Amino acid sequence: MSASSATALPVRFAIAGELTIYRAADLKTQLLDALRQAALLEVDLSGVTELDTAGLQVLMLAKQVAAADGRELRLVGHSPAVVDVFEMLDLGGYFGDALLIHATA
Repeated sequence: MSASSATALPVRFAIAGELTIYRAADLKTQLLDALRQAALLEVDLSGVTELDTAGLQVLMLAKQVAAADGRELRLVGHSPAVVDVFEMLDLGGYFGDALLIHATA
């Protein structure tokens, strides 16, 4: 299926719980399958409780596949765990998504 034949409406893919090495293989398959079905895929990260390098690699791969296929991948609803890793590794620019940073009291 080409990007032009995929639905033009955003499709949402929510990830809840750990985005770590223990789930990376399964999430990779699910995420890439969802990406193939949408011209625009929004990945909701609001439920992510932990993110490690394996999980990060899955997100980076999905971004690369989307670009190669002429599709769009947006990361939305960044959880505090995701924001921490993205800030530590300065990845906001790589993904091109706005991060909403909440001030801590």
